[in-house]
Amino acid sequence: MSTPDGELSPEEQAIISEEEAFLRRVLGSLEAARLRGGERTQETERLIAQLEVLRDDAVSAPVADLPHLFHQMDQTRALLDRQKVTRLPEFSAPYFAHLKVNGPVGDRDYLLGRTSYADASADVRIIDWRFAPVARVFYRYGEGDSYEEWFGERLSEGTVLVRRLVVIERGRLTRIQVGPLVLVRSPEGAWRRVGAGAMSPLAGGMGTAVRPGRLGVGQGASRREGALDVTALLDAEQFEAVNVAADEPLLVLGSAGSGKTTVALHRLAKIAFDERARYPESRMKVIVPEEGLARLSRRLLAPLGLEKVSVETLDSWAALTARIAFGAKALKVWEDTPPLVSKFKRHPALRRALAARLGVLKSSATTLPRLRKRLAELFTDRRFLEGVVSHSKGDLPLTAIDELVRHTMLQIATPLERELEGVDPDRLQTLDGKSLQSDTPDELAGTLDLEDLPLLLFLRAQGGNLGAVGRLVHVVLDETEDFSLVELFVVGRLLGDARSCTLAGDEMQQTSTSFAGWPAVLAELGIQDAATCRLQVSYRCPAPITALARHVLGTQAPSTAPQAGREGAPVGLHHFPDEAQAHLFIGEALRELLEREPHASVAVIAQGPEQARAFHRMLADTSWARLVLEGDFSFEPGVDVTDVDNVKGLEFDYVVIPDATARAYPVNDEARRRLHIAITRASHQLWLVSSGVRSPLLAGC
Repeated sequence: MSTPDGELSPEEQAIISEEEAFLRRVLGSLEAARLRGGERTQETERLIAQLEVLRDDAVSAPVADLPHLFHQMDQTRALLDRQKVTRLPEFSAPYFAHLKVNGPVGDRDYLLGRTSYADASADVRIIDWRFAPVARVFYRYGEGDSYEEWFGERLSEGTVLVRRLVVIERGRLTRIQVGPLVLVRSPEGAWRRVGAGAMSPLAGGMGTAVRPGRLGVGQGASRREGALDVTALLDAEQFEAVNVAADEPLLVLGSAGSGKTTVALHRLAKIAFDERARYPESRMKVIVPEEGLARLSRRLLAPLGLEKVSVETLDSWAALTARIAFGAKALKVWEDTPPLVSKFKRHPALRRALAARLGVLKSSATTLPRLRKRLAELFTDRRFLEGVVSHSKGDLPLTAIDELVRHTMLQIATPLERELEGVDPDRLQTLDGKSLQSDTPDELAGTLDLEDLPLLLFLRAQGGNLGAVGRLVHVVLDETEDFSLVELFVVGRLLGDARSCTLAGDEMQQTSTSFAGWPAVLAELGIQDAATCRLQVSYRCPAPITALARHVLGTQAPSTAPQAGREGAPVGLHHFPDEAQAHLFIGEALRELLEREPHASVAVIAQGPEQARAFHRMLADTSWARLVLEGDFSFEPGVDVTDVDNVKGLEFDYVVIPDATARAYPVNDEARRRLHIAITRASHQLWLVSSGVRSPLLAGC
């Protein structure tokens, strides 16, 4: 039945009446269970007192009486065990979904919640959505679908009669969702239907993001014929930047989606096309912070005819360069550096302290063993470390010193296998087949952190000696704001006097404290002056997303707002009482989206990896959602569940932020930048979903 928005049909009114009746029945059953629990509590206290009396009697009782007393004590303990109170669902929100099926035993209603509870007399069944087998029916089938599922060794078949999401707040039903139908209750108590415009549903954005195979000016595109065809796709600002002379350094600045990567890669293509003899592909390099952007860059270079150009992450570049520079066949690298230790080793204050303390070392002092020893001495010298913390201007806490010293001491310890040389190998065998030091602090002995490699290269490069590492004729550094000063210094040495390079970045997207400002970046590269292009138009994000991104940055936002390339769908802001309801809502929306738009690219971007894993686990059937935490994006249509650190430089048709909460994004500069990065990955539409307390960075939205 068709009715105006807000005017309820008889069918909709019947749904509301049915769900409110269910809630009254559940709350009544829980109240009765609570009262019964109170009676059991009084009985428990009586039994505990009785057990204490029996124990006292047993202390002084004759031996002949002990068997009888022990028997009474056993009986009392058994009664106590029966008095254990079962945990009840929360009264304020006992469940968040309603499933009704016609199965082997006829029609039956199930309510999905976080705690299982059953009351046969009231016909109430609340099942734990994480563990109950029947919950799979809710997640895998729609209303009206026939289902077939194995529950243990029993095959269950039937039909889904009702499938509804509900929101209960403080024991009051406030929202019902049945497919695209959403019914909400106002604070005054009146029910209304929410229209499509108010819901800003995920729709209409299939294929709007740039992906390999369908490239556009926002991210990089070209036919293979050469750079002259590339320039036809660029706007005036981008065209001027691409045509900067090959031997000039170029700094490309701009907001998310303004085409920084476009300019950098297309300039690389033009240089290689125009001056192939001077700039061979084998001596060009693209370096980016994360694996996801590295994979995308490789794919974008292919249609430009630049498959031979090496694209490396900062970590892989540092590891390979260190092995070549020091002639080391293998380095024992520890890849799980504690966050504070990593932050310390990448901070600009450490680079300056190293230069002041060590100066330029003689060649004889720059062997790998000697440099490792010098670094270890400095990283256990508390006075030196306190000076670094002092000059960090509050970025580094004093607690970093203890953590760094402890970590370094474990790394310089003698490896366990060396200490046990000469011991019978059979005596060193472990039950699980692992080495003795596996999964223990001893495993750190003899290792280097990934962050140590640029520091070692920096100390060696100061003397101009990088061994057999080949010179570069041109380098592209994308997301340059995440490069440390020592990494930039080494790149500058590899470029030599020519300084032919393209730097792309946005200070608003820095995710670490390694950024010291663009003048410092250029100085480390040995560049006195660079052509600078600041791109003004955000091609990726429509106006509503661009406006929200600027709002989130607050006082950090640039004085000049970027221009949005187009209008777009409104941003969806959705709030729920708790995380389970929020995640269920997102899962429902994503399934419906993929049914409508199977070729859409969707990213669920959590604040960190643990939050991403939690959301991915929530999906009962994850065959349609990929968990991406190591940058291993396929760039195929579908849903990628990932985190902020993995998405820099990437874009998707749709972005859903599942944890836009005060805990994930509090009021500080780092949280502002991280939320800004997540927001600006969307090329068509954005949803921010929160539970508990919404992030204060979204206040006023």
